[in-house]
Amino acid sequence: MADKDYVVRLGNVIKQMLTPLKDIPFNLVIESLSGCKVIPFDLSVPYDKELLEKLKLVAVESAKRISTNGIESDRPNEVGNYIEPFVKNTMNEQGLEPATPTGKEKKKKSMGYPDIIFQFKGEYQYLECKTYNIKNIDSTQRSFFFSPSEDFKVIHDAHHFILSLEIFIDGGKGIKNIYRCRHWKILSIENLLVDVKHEFNSNNKRIYSGEGGATLLAEGNI
Repeated sequence: MADKDYVVRLGNVIKQMLTPLKDIPFNLVIESLSGCKVIPFDLSVPYDKELLEKLKLVAVESAKRISTNGIESDRPNEVGNYIEPFVKNTMNEQGLEPATPTGKEKKKKSMGYPDIIFQFKGEYQYLECKTYNIKNIDSTQRSFFFSPSEDFKVIHDAHHFILSLEIFIDGGKGIKNIYRCRHWKILSIENLLVDVKHEFNSNNKRIYSGEGGATLLAEGNI
């Protein structure tokens, strides 16, 4: 009986652990993970007003170049990766010195939040590049992700922005579509609400080595 009660209690604990956390303010999560503050954006502050004007120039010019050149891709969800070079090139021309963020170990990591770190008048800022389709902009489809890391890429107190471009298909080339841009948005995300969804995971060693619980039933060469 005691064993049965233990199993029931253990099952209840696991269920509680896996209950998603919802509507957590982004700034609190970043500060918890990194120890760095997300500085609120305030248009009444002259510095912030100038910074926004500079980012608007970046958005307009990047969008124009993408529309002129087009982005070729056979996978719509990868188009967001291809806009980053356009944005970085434009930021360089505006003197914003964009770079791939590093953690405290100073290793550049292209994957993970955020995409870009840049400087405006000697102060660091973070920028994430996104795309959206006007047809699903109001959907609850998940489109913004970040995960804890031992060497998290946020190491400065800073504003956090998203530059998001509306992308649409304008013809094709072979098996690939050609994407262009017709609208842009700049968002400050200190108050963005985020959710946490827990998961169980394993790895190849556990699966294939015979030491992690998986039992090989059959195999063969072709």
